[in-house]
This record gives sequence, structure tokens and C-alpha cells, in this order.
Amino acid sequence: MPQDSGHFSLDIRQLTFGPDNHFFGYIGHAGTIPWSHDGRYIVALRTAFQDHMPEPGEPADVVLIDAQNDYAVQKVDETCGWNPQQGTMFYWNPDPATSQFFFNDRDPVTGKVFTVLYDVGTGTRSWEYRYESTPFGNSGVAQGGGWFCGLNYARMARLRRVTGYVGTWDWTEGVDHPQDDGIFRVNIDSGEMEVVVSFAALAEVIAPTLGGERVGALFINHTLWNRDDDRLYFYARAGWDGSPGPKVNQPFTVDPDGDNLTLQPGFVGGHPEWEEGDRQRMIGHHEGHLVVYDTNAQQIVDHIATPDIIRNPSGDTALSPDGRWTVTGYGIGGGDNEWAVYRRTDGAWARTPRYDQRPYVKGDLRSDPAPLWNRDGTQILFPSMTADGSRQLHLVDIVE
Repeated sequence: MPQDSGHFSLDIRQLTFGPDNHFFGYIGHAGTIPWSHDGRYIVALRTAFQDHMPEPGEPADVVLIDAQNDYAVQKVDETCGWNPQQGTMFYWNPDPATSQFFFNDRDPVTGKVFTVLYDVGTGTRSWEYRYESTPFGNSGVAQGGGWFCGLNYARMARLRRVTGYVGTWDWTEGVDHPQDDGIFRVNIDSGEMEVVVSFAALAEVIAPTLGGERVGALFINHTLWNRDDDRLYFYARAGWDGSPGPKVNQPFTVDPDGDNLTLQPGFVGGHPEWEEGDRQRMIGHHEGHLVVYDTNAQQIVDHIATPDIIRNPSGDTALSPDGRWTVTGYGIGGGDNEWAVYRRTDGAWARTPRYDQRPYVKGDLRSDPAPLWNRDGTQILFPSMTADGSRQLHLVDIVE
């Protein structure tokens, strides 16, 4: 049974069913919302397998789940640019006048990664963002629209397999700190792109922190736009593939145009989230607490809830669109997961029962059971294993 403080309750039901797997594939932070603007559709992936990393010729179905038709599932497209841990980086176009969403794909002939903008109204791909010499995929859409960031998912697969797309074309192979790779920024309307910050620039900033040791081959995870779209938070990493040299896991902030690249000495773990109403503050994990970290002051300035409420804040935290709620999903008991929902206005909380995630809790095939908010902060979506061994989406209704 759910546990709670008596101020609200959680009503949970399984939304999708096997034998195929259904999942969204990424944490619901920085404006990542599975629901369309009108609340009718939930976008998700459907896969026939989860026991190996997808090879180039193993697509996943792109499906829409119809909330106005008993959550019926309809395939609308497919993609070969996906993995179990991050899915295909779904984002609805933030412009509410559209019914469009982004996902990543790969060319079946060249193996080059690109981003798709799919239009639900026309049932077609309205744009494919292809860059032949530097092929990359979407890694985060500006919360107010207009831009998205991109990463080289082939490089990620080479340097930390779980995060990338295996078998895609990598123009940087053998180059530790390329000038023409790093974080890309794309104008959604025109398709024009630029490198915001390069691996070469990052290596220069990181080198003095390693006591004379050489900076290994760098890759990037988590390009997170803040709610005002004037700052990005990301991790520059090296040594996660077991290669010699120091392991790097360095957070940075940078302006979307590449200005003010700043190494952040304070580390907040889990999958951090931007605070609502404050362009410079992050929500993340530190020493057993869910904390607020100020990227300007470079220090922790607040705590959210307590460890007896959020029992393992090193997991995945998402902030509701209105900033009133946090939900944190975390592992507990060796293979189970639970989600703690916390109302910031009065400290009320509730926790879900435990859901078994085994055997996909570690390694390249793990699929983080990350929580995702709907647009009005009344429902939460999460994936979990079910009795038939498939991974399915579950829906939480918050009953106040």
C-alpha cells in the first residue's frame, strides 16, 4: 500500500500491457513532458525486446497513447536511434500552437544520427535535422521553444555504451578533444546549427583540476535548459569506459550562445533538475539530502524534504511544471524502486509501493524508472517491470 502523511493520496494503475515493452525513456526534468499540449496523447516507445542493446537494424515503434480513448496505443512511426536508458529523447515542441514532437533516428545506410520533428496533425515528419559532416541527435529542447541542443550519440556509445546509439557513425573516433564536437545548438525554425562549447575548450578548463594528469577522451551527458532558457547545465565526463587515466565527472554551466562557460565546483548528483522561478538554481542530491544548489554562488542554499521522506534522493527527481511538487524515483532493496511525491507548499508527502525493476537495474541494458509529470501537475508517469517480464508504463493520479 502507498505510504503518506495524510494530506493527499496516490492512485496508481498500469497503463500499457505486454507482450511488447512500452516506455518513455528519459527523466521528466527540464521540460521533458510525455503529454501533448492538449493532454490527449502520451508519446512513448514500443519495443519487442529489452535483452540487448539495439543494433542498427532493430527499430523501436514510436507510439501515441490516446488518453481520450481508454489509452489506446497507435504506432505512428519508428526509429533506429534509441537505447533502453534514454529512449530516443522525446520532446514535444514547446510551441503550443503545434502538435509536433522530436525524436532521434539514424540513417539505415550511412549510420548517421539525426533528429526528427514529427507532426501529429499531418501524420508526417515535418523536418529532419541532418548534418552530414557532424551528425548528432537532440539532447534537450529549450523549455520556451525555438532551439534544441545536440550531442554525438555515436561518441557516447563508444565512451559510455549505455548512453549512446551502438553502431552509428562517429567522425571523432581517435580524437580525444575535438574542436568540431561538443554541445551543438540548433535553431528549430531554420535548422541552422553551431557548436556552443567544444571538447577542446572543455579539456582546457578541466586540465588544471587533474594535478598534471592528462584529460582522457571526453563525452557529455544531460544538456539541461533552465526555465528561462538562458543557461545550460551539463556534465563533461571521461574514463567511464575503463580506459587509463583519471575519471572525470565535472559539472558545468554555460549560456546557450557559448558565453560564460563555468566549471561548477559543487557537485549535485542523481539527475539534477532546474528550480522553478530562479534561473540559476539546481535541484539535486548531496550527502543523502535533496538540495538546492546555486550555480552563481556555487554553494548549497536550501534543502527539500528530509531523508526520512525521500529515502534515496540520489535517484531521479522531477519538478512539476508549476514548481509545487517534486517526485523522486530511487532504487531500494536491491532491485525495487519507489517514488516519493512531495508537496513543497506544506511539506505533505506520499510514497508509492515498491515496484520490481529486475534484472535491468545496472549495466548497458538498464532503463531508469524515471518519473514524468503531466502538464498541470496532477499525474505522474513511470515505467516498471510487470508479471509477464515486460516493461510497462504506470500512471499515478495525485488525489488531493
